[in-house]
Amino acid sequence: MDIKIGDIVTRKSYNHDVVFRVSELEKQLVLLSGTEMRLQADAPPDDLTKVNRKDLESRQKTSKEKEEFSYRLFRQDYQLMREKKAHQISGGYERNFSYFQLPAKVLHLDGDPIYLRKCISLYQRMGLHVHGVHLLEKDMPQAVGPLIERIQPNLIIVTGHDSYSKNKGEKKDLRAYRNSKYFAETVREARRVNPHLDQLVIFAGACQSHFESIIRAGANFASSPYRINIHALDPVYIAAKIAYTSFMESVNVSDVLRNTLTGEKGMGGIETRGLLRTGMPYLDGTEEEEPADPNTPTNNIIEF
Repeated sequence: MDIKIGDIVTRKSYNHDVVFRVSELEKQLVLLSGTEMRLQADAPPDDLTKVNRKDLESRQKTSKEKEEFSYRLFRQDYQLMREKKAHQISGGYERNFSYFQLPAKVLHLDGDPIYLRKCISLYQRMGLHVHGVHLLEKDMPQAVGPLIERIQPNLIIVTGHDSYSKNKGEKKDLRAYRNSKYFAETVREARRVNPHLDQLVIFAGACQSHFESIIRAGANFASSPYRINIHALDPVYIAAKIAYTSFMESVNVSDVLRNTLTGEKGMGGIETRGLLRTGMPYLDGTEEEEPADPNTPTNNIIEF
C-alpha cells in the first residue's frame, strides 16, 4: 500500500482503535501521530489501513460530540463559579457592586502544531488569553526558562506526544517512554525559575506519560496515571478550571478531572489554589481608557 505523509490511517494490530496521521516515513517503519489522542507510535507499512472518508466523518462526529459535552460541563461550572463570586461580593445580593476579573496568563508549549491550533481555538472560546508555542518535546527544557521570563505566565501547559513501549522496559522505567523525560525535565527547569506551586501552576504530559516522574519534577497536574491515552484538548480543560477558580479557594482535583474527556485514569494531580483574582469597580468604558499595555498577553502562536 502506498503510504504518504499526511495520510489518515489506523493499525490492524490494535483493531483500528486510534486514528493516526502519518508524520514521517522511515525505511522499515512509519511514524504516526494521533489525530485526536496525544499518542505517538510507529508501525510497519503493512500494519496500516487508510481510513475512508465515511469512516473518518463518523469518527470525527463522535469525537466532536464528546468535545461539546465537555465544553458544556465547563460552562456549567463556570456559571456556578460566577454566581458564587457575585453572591460573596454583594454580601448575599444585599448590595450592588460591579466588579471585574483577572484570569491567569497561560503559556502553552505543544509538540504538535495542529493540536496547538485546536487548543488555541478552545482557549479563545473559553475567554482565556494564551501564548501558544510550538516546540519539539526535546527542545522544551532549554526553551521554557526564557519563555517564563519573557511572558510571566501564571499557568504553563507542557504537552505534545508520548507513548510507552514495553519492549524498552517496565512501566516504572522512564527510558521506556518516548517523551516523558523531556516533559519532566521541562517541569524541573520551570521550577528553577519559580518553585512556588500556587504562583506558577504546571500541567505536563501526553498519552501514556510517566505520571510519577512528572509530578515529582514539580508539576501540579500530569498524565497518565494508568498509562492510557489522553485527548488532545484535555490540558485546556484543566487550565480553564484552574484559571477560573478564585485564588482564595483550592481546586478540587476530582472537579478538575470531571470536565476532561479522559478522566482520572488519564489525568491526576495535587491540591492547588486557583488563579482568578477579582477587583472593583468595573468601568463600563465610559471613562477615558488607558493606553493598551504592549505586554498584555494575546492569543498568539509562536513558531520555533
